[in-house]
Amino acid sequence: MNPLLDFSGLPRFDAVTPEHVAPAIRELIAENRALVEKLAAPESQPSWHAFMQPITDAGERLGRAWGIVSHLHSVMDVPAWRDAYNAMLPEITGYYAELGQNEAIHAKVKQLRASAEFATLTPTRQRIVDNDLRDFRLSGAELSEDKKPRYKAMQEEMSAIAAKFSENLLDATNAHVERITDEAALAGIPEDVKAAARKDDAWELTLRAPCYVPVMQYAENRELRARMYRAFATRASEFGQPEWDNGPLITRLLHLRAEEAAMLGYAHYAEVSLVPKMAESTTQVAGFLRDLAAKAKPFAERDVAELREFARTELGMDKLESWDLAWASEKLKQARYAFSDEEVKQYFPEHKVMAGLFKVIGTLFSASIEPDSAPTWHPDVRFYRIVTEVSRGGTPAGEFYVDLYARETKRGGAWMADAIGRRQTPAGIQTPVAYLNCNFPAPVNGKAATFSHDDVLTLFHETGHGLHHLLTQVEDLPVSGIDGVEWDAVELPSQFMENFCWEWDVLAGMTAHAKTGEPLPRDLYDKMVAAKNFQSGMQTLRQIEFALFDLLLHSEFDPAGTRTVQELILAVREEVAVVFPPEWNRFPQSFAHIFGGGYAAGYYSYKWAEVLSADAYAAFEEAGKTCGSTLDAETGARFWREILAVGGSRPAMESFKAFRGRQPEVDALLRHNGMIDA
Repeated sequence: MNPLLDFSGLPRFDAVTPEHVAPAIRELIAENRALVEKLAAPESQPSWHAFMQPITDAGERLGRAWGIVSHLHSVMDVPAWRDAYNAMLPEITGYYAELGQNEAIHAKVKQLRASAEFATLTPTRQRIVDNDLRDFRLSGAELSEDKKPRYKAMQEEMSAIAAKFSENLLDATNAHVERITDEAALAGIPEDVKAAARKDDAWELTLRAPCYVPVMQYAENRELRARMYRAFATRASEFGQPEWDNGPLITRLLHLRAEEAAMLGYAHYAEVSLVPKMAESTTQVAGFLRDLAAKAKPFAERDVAELREFARTELGMDKLESWDLAWASEKLKQARYAFSDEEVKQYFPEHKVMAGLFKVIGTLFSASIEPDSAPTWHPDVRFYRIVTEVSRGGTPAGEFYVDLYARETKRGGAWMADAIGRRQTPAGIQTPVAYLNCNFPAPVNGKAATFSHDDVLTLFHETGHGLHHLLTQVEDLPVSGIDGVEWDAVELPSQFMENFCWEWDVLAGMTAHAKTGEPLPRDLYDKMVAAKNFQSGMQTLRQIEFALFDLLLHSEFDPAGTRTVQELILAVREEVAVVFPPEWNRFPQSFAHIFGGGYAAGYYSYKWAEVLSADAYAAFEEAGKTCGSTLDAETGARFWREILAVGGSRPAMESFKAFRGRQPEVDALLRHNGMIDA
């Protein structure tokens, strides 16, 4: 049996090969097409059980199989898997575009919506029907028949462009290597980074995060930093290999998105993007971003002034270049707070961090996380199960894979993806399965991996997404876990979890010095907290710059006009930034979130959801004043019940208000960022 067609349990990573992809996906597409044809017949009556449920069942099988292929394309991007993925991408995109335009199926859903049965459906199922009608409109179901082929072709082309964008970025990132033969040129770079870079009689520095970030932060060699920065900032642009230049892909993608919006009757693509989100309009989002920028800018200007003054007086640098910022900032942080990120990193060995994370989950949600075994795609991948209601004997809630380390064949960044969703089946509850992926430094020379505090924040962040998927109690797949959740609310649980990484009672239990085994000293923790909002103004404006650029690119920018994408981002920087990179910086060419991922006209979601997450966490801070700890099980149970458990079964704002008892307020975010008094 083709392992991609085996849905009896977990993905069979020990058996699946690229050769399995095409026959499996084609068989499942054919199965789905046959079902759709049957259900579209005039005599077919659109009831929940005879219509909606079969489509969901068949769609799940296709989604699970393709999900495995997509996952392997992301974490094991070798030529054979890349070819297998790209070969089938047009066919699967074409099928989904075809289904989204099927007027007969669309009419059946409208018929169900207008039927007497609709009133008898649960609110969850009513929401699924309404979501489907919305998605049909956005998929071009209401287009005239003569326009549908063009719309379908556009969807296929946009999927191909997104895949190519990410592949170009990965290839360009991997291609640049700084080969250093004189160890003196590596002065300042942490020993573990040097050890990981050692190749025979030299050191090979790469643009992958576990190497690039510490080099920019610690390398005393300014010329080395400059070379690394230029290579990083011009990745996948006209300055490198022509076949990896993402510039033409961006232009083409923007043309297609503008054409799609026009075909659907919207003024621009941002309007299309916002339809399934919490935000009501581009005006509202732009206002939110600009208001936050106005609040953050005085703090950012102070940050920059302090950094420049420190560089001038203490480092002898009259001018700070972009490749100096991380290095000089680290020097300033060490001078001001008497510690370094590298010093802190020694207290976060992998085993202690994972144990601490699992303890937080256990305390908040009465759950235990236990090691388990399953076939994986790489020897470094770990597999766990999560069990809830531990006090009452335990109920298996779900399982998840953890892939922590950076690899040459793995795309950059960190992300959570779902493998299997929770649902009710004739055999009982199907428990969810998730992938948690990061790009942390791997163990070197037999020593345990150690993580920076930023790495720990990232791990908690992705675990928050995972919990959203794993702890759902919804039994209908289309709104189970993160499915059906408004995109600008998806980041709420992830950003919420980051807050615990700043609590003493959490950190004290998840640290042990790599050499001595001693826990994090209280005085070092106090320094970390004091430094928490170091340059928070600059960091806030940087995120607003990205978000506003994304929004304006998809609302006000004319891809057919004379203005270039580069000119737009320069204009955005003039409006909100306090730090200006060189004119040859090509950030858009590596902005995978909006050109290779699902965040187009949606990058603002990070800041939007940060308001929600900070306000949600404030409930734990309030509880902590009474019980002595933010790890309050009662508040955790309420967060689970009102946020995590309900998934996409109701509007995110309703879920937030059910948890907090009111509308969200921005004060908690400003306080957490040191922009108003605590």
